[in-house]
Parts: sequence; structure tokens; C-alpha cells
Amino acid sequence: MKAILIDDEFSNLENLRTLLQKHCPQVNIVATAKNVTDAVNAIEKHLPDLIFLDIQMGEQTGFDVLNLLPKRNFEVIFVTAYDQYGIQAVKFAALDYLLKPVDIDELKTAVSKVEQKLVTLSQNSQLDFLLQQIKNPQPAISKIALPMQSEIRYIALSEIIRCEADNTYTFFFLANNEKLLVSKSLKEYADLLKPNGFLRTHQSHLVNPKFVKSWLKEDGGVLLLTSGDKIPISKPNKEVVKLALQQL
Repeated sequence: MKAILIDDEFSNLENLRTLLQKHCPQVNIVATAKNVTDAVNAIEKHLPDLIFLDIQMGEQTGFDVLNLLPKRNFEVIFVTAYDQYGIQAVKFAALDYLLKPVDIDELKTAVSKVEQKLVTLSQNSQLDFLLQQIKNPQPAISKIALPMQSEIRYIALSEIIRCEADNTYTFFFLANNEKLLVSKSLKEYADLLKPNGFLRTHQSHLVNPKFVKSWLKEDGGVLLLTSGDKIPISKPNKEVVKLALQQL
């Protein structure tokens, strides 16, 4: 895979180059760039399969690089020192990212996932989705990308009734009666969606309170949803769930 490394700090570029050469021999580094202009020029010249893109680069960002490119026929692994709002948008777009200092195992996993995507899927729609989210001046994200076996689905948060764990996968139950199996754990989606009001009622369940009809006193506490589903509430989560519902 032809790759370009983009970071405004030379030491970060050299560290990432060393890690890739040692642990990811399938990656051929064809160029590096330290600012937005050089990054755009390098991408247009070399037409890479993959770019490693720092999010914060002085007064500009990695998103500026993407916005300046008319075509984005490559995969992106974001690299950042901060778990900031930009990373939240990246997560909602189901794109890969690495936190500095880069962990070797996480790097190898991210590169391996890119190899698979290059064979099966186009990433352009995810990048377009990401850039639309970033344009929103408010840190409110209204849609999420769900990676499925044969497609990436973009779903409004308001259409998600609930999520249910299935080992390392997650089922999404939607208002249109669809049931989607997504290849990420419930914990990842709980971390993403709890800031948007979703309630972790149980180790295996995450609920959109918009669809809660009532609290049933059976079995120590059960939520009845407008869909007719009954969702258990575990003892450790009971008070948090009760308080959240009282504040609706």
C-alpha cells in the first residue's frame, strides 16, 4: 500500500515511519508532509492508498486537508494526541484513529483493517460523512455510521430504539423495524452514545429514552419500550436510569 504520513512535528513523522517500517512491511511510505499545502500536493502527486493524518496541525487541521481535495480515493487513519471533539466525529463515522504515542498493536490492527477495506469497500462515503459532521459548528452529532458485513449504513440517532450486545457484535433495533448486526461491541457504542442521552440499562442493553413508554416494577425493574420490547435494568444501573428518566 502506498502511504503518506502527515504531521506538523518531525519527531512524530520519524517515529511513525520507524514503527511502520518495522511492524507493517506491507506499507510503502512514498511521502511525508508537515502542513496542509504540502499534504494536498503530495496526495495529488502520489495518489496514495492510505494516509496517516494528524488532526491538529498548528492553526489548521487534518480536516482542512480533506476539504481541499476534490477526490478522496484513499483510506485514512487519523493520528492525534488528544481525545477531542474531532475524534468523536471520527468515531461516529466509523473511521480508524490512533492516539499518540502510537501503540504498536493498535497500529498493526488499523493497517490490517485498511487492507481489508481496500478489497471490499470504498471509504469515500465515510470521509464525506465525517466532513459534513465537522462542518456543524455545534458539538452535536445527529447521525452515526454503522459498519456491517457488506455496507456502511448511516443512521439518524433519533431512529435508534435500542442496542443489544451479541458477544463482540451489537444489534441495532430501529424505528422502521429493521434489526442491524454491527461488527463492534456494545461498550464502544455505549461510550459514543451516552453523551447523546442513551441509557446503559444493563450490561447487554443500551436504550434511547425517547422510546421508553414506562417503568415496570416486575423483576426488580424493567423498561417497556414503545416497540413493545421489555429491557431489563441491572441493580448497578437502576438509580442512574431512574434519575435520567425523571429529567426527560
